[in-house]
Amino acid sequence: MSRGHILLVDDDRDLLKAATEWLEISGFSVSAFDRPEEAYRQLRCEEPDVVVTDIRMPGIDGMTLLNSIVRTHGEVPVVLMTGHGDVTLAVRAMKQGAEDFVEKPYDADYLLSVLDKAVEKRRLKQELARLQGLVQEGVRPEVVGDSPAMRHLRGRIAMLADVDIDVLIIGETGTGKELVAQALHRQSQRSAGPFAAINCAALPESIFESEVFGHVKGAFTGALSDRQGKFEHADGGTIFLDEIESMPLGLQAKILRVLQERVIERLGENRLRPVDVRILAAAKSDLSREIAAGRFREDLFYRLATVDIRIPPLRQRKEDVGLLFGHFVSLAAHRYGRPERQVPAGLMAKLGEEAWRGNVRELKARAERFALGLDEPADHCEEVPAPVDATLPERLAVYEAYLIREALERYDGSTAKAAIHLGIPHRTLNEKIARFGLRTSAEKRSAP
Repeated sequence: MSRGHILLVDDDRDLLKAATEWLEISGFSVSAFDRPEEAYRQLRCEEPDVVVTDIRMPGIDGMTLLNSIVRTHGEVPVVLMTGHGDVTLAVRAMKQGAEDFVEKPYDADYLLSVLDKAVEKRRLKQELARLQGLVQEGVRPEVVGDSPAMRHLRGRIAMLADVDIDVLIIGETGTGKELVAQALHRQSQRSAGPFAAINCAALPESIFESEVFGHVKGAFTGALSDRQGKFEHADGGTIFLDEIESMPLGLQAKILRVLQERVIERLGENRLRPVDVRILAAAKSDLSREIAAGRFREDLFYRLATVDIRIPPLRQRKEDVGLLFGHFVSLAAHRYGRPERQVPAGLMAKLGEEAWRGNVRELKARAERFALGLDEPADHCEEVPAPVDATLPERLAVYEAYLIREALERYDGSTAKAAIHLGIPHRTLNEKIARFGLRTSAEKRSAP
C-alpha cells in the first residue's frame, strides 16, 4: 500500500523533479505540476491524500490555490511551502484552511512527518464519514479499523465468508469475536438464514443440552411440550458458540458429533434430526492450556481449528483508537439524541497511550460516557517539574517546553497552528522543538 498520494505543485522545475523523486523513494505516489491551474484540473479528476504547494508562484500563487481547494475540496489537506515565511503569512494561511506550513529549506524528516500526519488524518476522516453514513442509513458496520492488522482481518473474513467451513475465532475479551462471526454470516451464502448465538459460559450445564439440542415433551419435569433447540433454530444459517472453552466436557463430545455428522438428538428422543448449519466457535486463547489441563477435547479442537481467525488486541493496533473512539461517540450521540461532541486533541492523545485491557469494549464504554458528558476530560494543568535548585533560565526553559508541548497537543501536532497560538515564527518553534527534544514526543502524542 502506498504511503499516500501527494499532489505536488512548484514552479521551480528542478526542485519539483528532485522533491518528486525523493517522495517516491520514501513510499509516496506523486502527481507533480509546475503550473497551479493544471494541478487544480487534476484535482477535479482525482482527489489526492494531500496537496503540497509552493506559496510564491507567478500567476496563480499558493494562497489562491489553497482558497480554491478549501472551497471545492474542503476535505483535502493542503501543506504550504515557502522561502519567505513569517508569522503574518502563517496566520493568514492557517485561517484560510491550510493544514500545515513548511519553510524552505525544509528538513526532510520533518516534512515526511507532516505528510504522514496529514495522510493519516485524511484517511481517518474518510473512514469515519463512511461509518457515519452507514449509521444514518441504518446499516450496522461490521469490523471497524484502518490499521494493517484490521485490513488483513477484513480480507480474511471476505475470503472465508463464502467457504462453507466451520471457523474458530480467537481473541481476547472485548476484541469483537461475535462481530466477526456476524460479519462472516452476513457475507456468506447463508445470510438469509438465521444467526443463533450461544454463550457457553452463561448457560448452566443442567439446561445446556435442552437449550442447544431441544427436548421432547416429558423428557424431564416441566417439559410440557416439544421444544426446538438452537441448532434446529439455526437450520439453513449459522450458529455461534461463544466462549467454547467453558463448555463442559460431556457436552463437548455431543458438539463433536454434530460437527462430524450434522445431526442432533433432542433430549428424551432417540430420533436423529439432520441440521444444515455452519458452526463458528470463539475462544479467548488457542485452547492449548485447556487441552493440556484436560478441560477441552483435543479432537474437538482440531475439528474446529481447521480454519481460524485471530483478532488482534487493541494495544497492537493503537492507530485505530482515534477512529474507533470517534465512531462510538458518533453512534452514542445518534442513539441518545445528543449533539455530537468534538474530541479534544489532548484527550485523543491520552487515549492512544492507554493499555485498553478491556479492548474495544472498554473503549466503547469510554466513548459513550464522553458522548453523554459523563466523563468530562479534566482540564489538567500538568506539573512543570524543575529541580528545586534550578536557575531562573533553567526554570524558564522547563516552563517554555511545557507550553510548547501543550500547544502541540492542542493543535494535534500541527507546528504551524502551534506557532500561531504561541505568537512565534514557525522556524523559531521548530528550532525550540529540536532544542527541547519535543519532536518525537509531539508526534507520539498526536498519533491517532
